[in-house]
Amino acid sequence: MALRKATAYSKKKVTPYTRVSKRRQKSYIKTVPQQKIVKFTMGNEELLNKGKLRFKLYVVSGEKVQIRHNALEACRQYINKKLDKELSGQYVFKVIPFPHHIQRENKMLTGAGADRMQTGMQLSFGKAMGKAAILKEGSGIFFAALPDKKAVQFARRVFKQVKSKLPCKTRIISEEI
Repeated sequence: MALRKATAYSKKKVTPYTRVSKRRQKSYIKTVPQQKIVKFTMGNEELLNKGKLRFKLYVVSGEKVQIRHNALEACRQYINKKLDKELSGQYVFKVIPFPHHIQRENKMLTGAGADRMQTGMQLSFGKAMGKAAILKEGSGIFFAALPDKKAVQFARRVFKQVKSKLPCKTRIISEEI
């Protein structure tokens, strides 16, 4: 079954649903969806620690929002591929938020006879179907450390291309060390 549209979740007021315990009896959530984000830090982190990457770029959320883990992973793959192709290891790229919030879905049947097989809004708590990161306004989404101004201009273009994959307004903030 396909995923619901992100608009069903992204800008809703939400209480974080994250209670997972090692002891099954104490856990509110019985099955936790698998994390789709494979890596949170990419590139050459030694260059950042040595101070050779002078420029920093941040993609920052412009509003309170939930971002699904599959949207973050799609952005991560695209940005990392472009930066690696252009800068070949002379950068550091990080995905800042960690998706803790578990999203639920009350699956509805469609088609002939579906009304006789379904409970509707009775017991409509829903089953776990994905994870999301809950962000406040001004929270960082992505971070990149770059060596020179040419790389900063390229990374800005890449970050602007990714904006359409995110469910919120974003700003790109740059600083020089």
